[in-house]
Amino acid sequence: MIKPTAGRFRVARAALALGWKAAPALLVVQLLLALLSGLIPTAVGLLGEALVDSLTLHGAEVSGVHIAWLAAGVAIGTGLLALLSAVAGLAATAMSRSVKLVAQDRLFRRVNDFKGLRPFEDPETQDSIRLAEQASQDAPQQVLDFSIGLVRNGTTVVGFLGTVLAIWPLMGLLMLACVGVASTGQIWLARRQVASTERSMSALRRQFFYRTLILERRAAMEVRLFGTGEVFHQRLLDSLRQLLDTEVVKSRRDTLMQSALALLTAAVAGVAGVVVAEQVHHGSLTIGEMTLFTAAVAAVQGALASTMAQMGRMHQSLRLFSRYLTLLSAPDDLPDGTAIPRPLCEGITFEGVWFRYSATGPWVLRDLDLQLPHGKAVGLVGVNGAGKSTLIKLLCRYYEPERGRILWDGVDIREFSLQELRRRMGATFQEFMTYDISARDNIGIGELEYLSDLERIRAAARLADIDDVLDGLADGYDTVLSCVILDRNKDKGMLLSGGQWQRVALARALLRDDCDLLILDEPSSGLDPLAERRIHDTLARHRAGRTSLLVSHRLAALRDADVIVVLGEGRIVEQGDHHDLLARGGRYAELFVAQAQGYQMHEPMTQKV
Repeated sequence: MIKPTAGRFRVARAALALGWKAAPALLVVQLLLALLSGLIPTAVGLLGEALVDSLTLHGAEVSGVHIAWLAAGVAIGTGLLALLSAVAGLAATAMSRSVKLVAQDRLFRRVNDFKGLRPFEDPETQDSIRLAEQASQDAPQQVLDFSIGLVRNGTTVVGFLGTVLAIWPLMGLLMLACVGVASTGQIWLARRQVASTERSMSALRRQFFYRTLILERRAAMEVRLFGTGEVFHQRLLDSLRQLLDTEVVKSRRDTLMQSALALLTAAVAGVAGVVVAEQVHHGSLTIGEMTLFTAAVAAVQGALASTMAQMGRMHQSLRLFSRYLTLLSAPDDLPDGTAIPRPLCEGITFEGVWFRYSATGPWVLRDLDLQLPHGKAVGLVGVNGAGKSTLIKLLCRYYEPERGRILWDGVDIREFSLQELRRRMGATFQEFMTYDISARDNIGIGELEYLSDLERIRAAARLADIDDVLDGLADGYDTVLSCVILDRNKDKGMLLSGGQWQRVALARALLRDDCDLLILDEPSSGLDPLAERRIHDTLARHRAGRTSLLVSHRLAALRDADVIVVLGEGRIVEQGDHHDLLARGGRYAELFVAQAQGYQMHEPMTQKV
């Protein structure tokens, strides 16, 4: 699990640095606007005091021009403050756009940098990734907003607090004490909010899962056939209810704390108001000074309330943003090598390989020794759970053996650059992807170098026996293979059958025609018998002289393999060619005969005379 380790100040500095990286000019503009917005209220308050005193104390002694200038100054200051607020809003919007782009670019670049599968199969790490993604949306901007607001509100508070201290020093001390209490309360609230968010991630993940089952096309047939819609609906509601109950508890707690803080602030303001009114009544203060004091109290309280509210949000954002930073700085899930693998000449060797998915889980592979000779086709056979898929994952270096090693022409594959190693492999997996993009792109992403080379793409499609189907679509290879992600004004989506999708996935693997190792995991499980026969004939010609690993539960598809390896409980129980294994009468023969019987007629046909 990826846990946050960064301190608050380091997280805040990182958020500010992110803002500077995203848009330095906008950040400077926002800080200048904040400074001006903080100074203007004090200036307007002083002008207002002078205006009131000029009208009430000096009367006819003051010229109309002087009073007009004071009144104009108040109006201009008020209007300028409104204008600066509008401009600051535009700058904040532009800043938010830039910060989100940079933050999410870094996040998804880091997720793409994960080299193996473990981060995507560990639920706690997935929670950390989701929290980091949530933080990247808003947390950096909220820290920036707080920093900018602190400049604005701090300038306002410093300007008016001097006035308050001059009128009644004790009032200034009371207001400072109020700030300390409010700050403590807001930080406490923020910590509780972050803890609630972290605790609710599992419920949020379940809600997302059940919502996907109800809404997505892939599950629609089974949901309706088995009548599971109501079950998933109730489980969705249970997860949602848990999330909403957490929100209600948090809202109740927040309301109580905010109410207490509001009452405290009102009490301080009330005491100050009574004292100042008494001083005006006894002639110790002028009406103008009272007006200035009232404006100062309102402005300071508003600035402090805004700062405290932002402080609570910022503390929560910092806690979440620490997830983001921890994810970015987390060590690689798999160490990368630097060597460049040469074209395969001798073969691939599994040497004493042990593997399990967790430290307390069962061993999936046990002291496995296996040879994939160069230029030969090796078939892999075994019942479900025998370790076939795990072997492929280790070969592709999605995981690393806990013991033992895998050699490429005698060199441990951990010494190779992962990108270069995988570049020498072509694969179609049992759980292949169906991308909601065009047919051209669905195949072209198998080798990005050929993404725009339609002839190479069509050549791979012909090998997979899918060219005629794709060429006959409404927009040919530019047809989007989806009815979900479409530009309704121009795209014409099309859905393929399961077997057609499997051939598209196969074409994707075959596009990389210069690879040294071809991995075909159930490449024809969704095809009809005639299509399967054509595919296997084509693949047999295509893989001639190429090192291949073939996995299939249809044993007839493997009978032409040079070597067939039978796995059982993570070990090799037997190996040889098809005829040798049948002659031995072992596990392979048992599986082959059991499968063959399913194709035989159990009752002889009788002919009526």
